[in-house]
Amino acid sequence: MNPLSTTPDAGRETPRVLIRGTGLLGASIGIGLRADGHEVQLSDPSGTAEAIARDIGAGSIREVGDPDPEIVVIAAPPEVVAEEVADALVEFPQAVVLDVASVKAEILRALRELADGRADEVTPVDLTRYVGTHPMAGREQSGPVAARGELFTSMPWVITPAQDPATGEQVPTQAAVAWAEEVARRCGATVHYMDPQEHDDSVALISHLPQIAASLVASRLQDAPTSALALAGNGLRDVTRIAASDPNLWVQILSSNAAPVVEILHGLRDDVARLIRTLEDPRAPGSQADIAQLISEGNSGRARVPGKHGAPPQSFARLIVIVDDRPGQIAAVLNDVAKVGVNVEDMRMDHSAGHQVGMVELSVLPGRRDELAEALTDFGWKVVQS
Repeated sequence: MNPLSTTPDAGRETPRVLIRGTGLLGASIGIGLRADGHEVQLSDPSGTAEAIARDIGAGSIREVGDPDPEIVVIAAPPEVVAEEVADALVEFPQAVVLDVASVKAEILRALRELADGRADEVTPVDLTRYVGTHPMAGREQSGPVAARGELFTSMPWVITPAQDPATGEQVPTQAAVAWAEEVARRCGATVHYMDPQEHDDSVALISHLPQIAASLVASRLQDAPTSALALAGNGLRDVTRIAASDPNLWVQILSSNAAPVVEILHGLRDDVARLIRTLEDPRAPGSQADIAQLISEGNSGRARVPGKHGAPPQSFARLIVIVDDRPGQIAAVLNDVAKVGVNVEDMRMDHSAGHQVGMVELSVLPGRRDELAEALTDFGWKVVQS
């Protein structure tokens, strides 16, 4: 019996997997699935990318005559995903085919067009073996050299089963959907289900807009005086971190999800125009209140972002420990924190301009801050409560 004709058996079965596209996501999935016991085959138009993915443990390069995969993961750029999915459905007629692209509705639309126009190859019946997915994980770096087996650990992985427009019934088989979910879970992710268009609307707001904002802010730095950049702290670094992303990939992502992004940008444009009008005459009656209102609205939105592990947002107390800029200092601080028995909820580090010291900011539960500050001071650390 084809092992994919039924739902996963308590996670014990390890079907053979082919990953087509060995960039950051594809290679990371390969590493994760191999660690779970799967045989993983790799395929990529770039022989160099294939070789790197193989060398870092993502799988073995698929050769002519190799046994067919039972699951195919398409980890290609968005503009070619639909063609890649269609080709895989035809080439491997018994396999479940998944994609991990960051847009879903446009790919599904293109697949349906291919199924209508290429009846001698891919058919609507073949689409019952296709499941769209999107792991909400990534890094600023791209390519297999940036791959990590733990990339998806505790991260959301969205499953977007298509529905028949006429009947509203789910198109992929339940077994196919179950295996899509199992792949996500075996990579360590947490599974979420969404309609393809709901997914695209959501990522336009929580992923694509931040990328645009980071890139626009960072673009203002191109001609900034060196003296101004020397003053930069964590605020600027936080805002512009993802501006280091791959331009070619984002051309495809934004082009494929243009409508939801444009709608959000119209709202952002209205807010920016409102702020410009206010700042053009900041002493006019009501201007100060309008500025405060805009910042307050940002506070309200920020407060809705889930806390760690997806829990409800929670406020933490912060304290800063001044450390020398030399090896072992951060480890020594955390070792002393462990002695006190206080859990660090979050941590970040900044460096002092012009001084060889670092500032380690620790976030802890409010009720433990004073206790930790006192203990670290007794251990000899210089502590500043924030």
